[in-house]
Amino acid sequence: MKKTLFAAILLVCGVFKGLAQDAVKPYFTVGQLPDLIKCLPPPPAFNSPEFAYDVIRYQWGKTQRLNPERASVAQRDAIWSYDALFAEFDVPFGLHISKEETPEIWKLLKTSLVTTDQMRVAPKAHYHRMRPFVMYNEHMLSPQFEDDIRGEGSYPSGHTARGWTCALLLAEIAPANSDTIFARGWMYGESRVIEGAHWQSDVDASRVAASIGYCALQNSPAFREQMAKAKAEYAEKTGSLGRVATDDSSQFVTLTDAVPDAILEIRYFGTYNFVGDRIDGYLEPTALLTRKAAEALRAVSDDVMSLGYRLKIYDAYRPQKAVDHFVRWSKNVPDVRMKNYFYPDLDKGVLFDQEYIMEKSGHTRGSTVDLTLFDMATEKELDMGGTFDWFGPESHPDFCGNPDTGQYTGNNSKSPTGRSITAEQFRNRMILRQAMLRHGFKPLDSEWWHFTLREEPFPDTYFTFPVKQLHK
Repeated sequence: MKKTLFAAILLVCGVFKGLAQDAVKPYFTVGQLPDLIKCLPPPPAFNSPEFAYDVIRYQWGKTQRLNPERASVAQRDAIWSYDALFAEFDVPFGLHISKEETPEIWKLLKTSLVTTDQMRVAPKAHYHRMRPFVMYNEHMLSPQFEDDIRGEGSYPSGHTARGWTCALLLAEIAPANSDTIFARGWMYGESRVIEGAHWQSDVDASRVAASIGYCALQNSPAFREQMAKAKAEYAEKTGSLGRVATDDSSQFVTLTDAVPDAILEIRYFGTYNFVGDRIDGYLEPTALLTRKAAEALRAVSDDVMSLGYRLKIYDAYRPQKAVDHFVRWSKNVPDVRMKNYFYPDLDKGVLFDQEYIMEKSGHTRGSTVDLTLFDMATEKELDMGGTFDWFGPESHPDFCGNPDTGQYTGNNSKSPTGRSITAEQFRNRMILRQAMLRHGFKPLDSEWWHFTLREEPFPDTYFTFPVKQLHK
């Protein structure tokens, strides 16, 4: 008795140690996720035609065990392990998935599954459906797992939900491989019928449950940010992104075609900017964005229009030629024509060192925009307490307030000359910021007007074509 108790204690301690070492914080708590008891129908009654089909499929599964290759796949799929699951998708995904080799993809999959795994617990306990191998008093294909699951409800299938969720995630990362990814995801669920661990209706409901969970994940900014990192990692590892030619504008649109309510004031086409000249590469006073970014900005526009504002655009896509112009200007230290307007508190010589000017710009990837709000009631720009392209801490989103909470503090200690902004000016900045965040853009820590699409389509490509009207 003492030995048994001691062994149990060691087992529990080992489990908790493993959890502590590999803890993953889910994107949502179980209370924030859809309730599958309310979403899914109950499992078929034993005297229903649907259950008769379950019985037929159980017998079909037993015949599949006679095929050594299919039986081997089902046995591998029976292993309740994230890494074992991910390994089954290596071939269809086109890349080996591991914490060491693909950390961003691994983190996305692990965190997503830890999140959605929570959804299966309640319906399993609620219905406590008997598993087929228990009902028929027969062995599973993998009998070593029978004691682990015998007392656990059969509806829905946790393995199937994991497999289908994994397929949905990987297909989003690698859409060109989606057919083989989904085919493997489908097999993963069928393996549970072949094992004798689940009824077919368990598997069918679990694919729906996985889709519900996948949709819920889309509401998490942290999930979307991690998905963007996973896509970028896949592109880097496989060379599947960045193949577009830098002079190819086919994936771009003229911003006002996509967002007709936007007002343009393209500062770099004129001379009222920190350089004081028209910037190289700006052939027309228009704005371009990737199609994906423009669609997201259209949603922002619709959002702020309901609040009485329009978007006013200062800059969007910026060709590499323009960035090169900025770099040349920053090295021409005597040229300080616009110092009083844009950088009165700084020596021009530090602008490059302090990264106000850089050799590469996110704008050149085509999914970054500089903008403000135009008040339709007053027919003026909303007062943000500072001008676009002001080089200094007064432009930081956290100047005089906390952008995460939207709380104005009035703390202007970061300003070298004691400048400040009012509570209303800070609030106006937050109106813009929150609208952009709601529709998939991420902010920059140093500029209240600067936002980049979180899931930008060309995260590693710096384009060279000039800014001019594109043909529809």
